[in-house]
Amino acid sequence: MKIDNNLRSIIDNIPEQVTLVAVSKTKPMDLIRNAYDCGQRDFGENKVQELVNKFENLPKDIKWHMIGHLQRNKVKYIAPFVYLIHSVDSVRLLNEINKQGKKNNKTISVLLQIDISDDNTKFGFSFNEIDNLLNSDLMNELNNVKIEGLMGMASFTLNEETIKNQFTSLKNLYHNYKKNLNFKILSMGMSGDYKIAIECGSNLIRLGSSIFGNR
Repeated sequence: MKIDNNLRSIIDNIPEQVTLVAVSKTKPMDLIRNAYDCGQRDFGENKVQELVNKFENLPKDIKWHMIGHLQRNKVKYIAPFVYLIHSVDSVRLLNEINKQGKKNNKTISVLLQIDISDDNTKFGFSFNEIDNLLNSDLMNELNNVKIEGLMGMASFTLNEETIKNQFTSLKNLYHNYKKNLNFKILSMGMSGDYKIAIECGSNLIRLGSSIFGNR
């Protein structure tokens, strides 16, 4: 019942155009089923093995999001069913996803991860790297990948102005390319900062503890 109340409270207080991904990593399947029974369909996992296991054992209309750092040799395991890969942080990974998409005769949707934080622990393209990529010939060769937009995580800080500035920088980058590349998703915001992210233009948020509680 607590999950029901948490979900309802969040959904009632976010704009209609914002997609909520319930971060279900490390959570048992009964809690995911609880959220599913409450109407939640988008779930995010950060470990390939756990994602595959949950896909095999939970309802097939769930939209599974790969939100963690993804190794190239693991792409093949999720390529057949993954709804959206959030964490594309290198050209080599992008090429591997394209390769696996071709093998599965499908187009795989992805987000390009941009490093907007001051943390050394986060992955992602720099602003210069992403400009080079999006203006390169490679964009015409990715026939089995659809780049839906950009994703970024703010620094782990309580300074809201810093978080806002980082989200705003990603929003500006997103809008620079949105029209020409038909971007639709700007993913920013987790349990601690999603309200700021929405104010800065995010239309996809990823919430774990706000829904399922702390580990």
